[in-house]
Parts: sequence; C-alpha cells; structure tokens
Amino acid sequence: MPMTPVTESLFCLGLNEALPISEEATTSRVVVNNDVLRTVVFTFDAGQQLTEHASPRAVVVTLLEGEMDFSIGERTERMGAGDVIYLAPNDRHALTAVTACRMQLVMVDVDNDAVGAHQG
Repeated sequence: MPMTPVTESLFCLGLNEALPISEEATTSRVVVNNDVLRTVVFTFDAGQQLTEHASPRAVVVTLLEGEMDFSIGERTERMGAGDVIYLAPNDRHALTAVTACRMQLVMVDVDNDAVGAHQG
C-alpha cells in the first residue's frame, strides 16, 4: 500500500461510491498511511463480525452509518451513526454489525514515553 507523505495534504473523495457495502461481506480501504497515522474505512453487511483483537496503536473509531455492537474487554455498547470510541493501545476489542455499517478507523502511533508519563 502506498505511503501518504506527512508533509502533503490529500483529498480522498467519493469513498462511499468507491467502497459500497457488499452483501454478506466486510470490505476496507486504506485512505491515509504514514509513520504517524493510518486511516481505514470499513463496510460491514448486517451480521458481519470482527473477532476480538488488539492494536499496538491508539485508535479512534467513528461509526459513519448503521448500527453495531462494539466490545472493549467485557463491556459491549450499541453504536449508532456519529458515535465515537477511543481505544487505548493494546485494548482487546471486537464488533458485530447489527445493520449494514460504514466505519472509519484512525490509528495513531503513540510515543511509549508519553504513555508512561500519563499513567503515573
């Protein structure tokens, strides 16, 4: 996947048309990818799941359309369009699409020294 230079601005237009929600499928497209952050747009048909996993990066999840059940550890919440979740690095999470959904993930590299400084 091509790198997106941190020093260059970028328009990513027409993503809904370029990445339609497909029947009985989960699809994704990387929109921005560089050493600082990675942005990915996902689509899920109703009933599609992502099993429990974790990311070493900090993650911001925004549900753009639809409804999904999103779990962080033992807690599960029903998300609707416009809802946002912050995932700390290495937090285990999973999701199930209740309806057809479109979601954006923004993953940010975190300076481990900064994380340690805020925990103490």
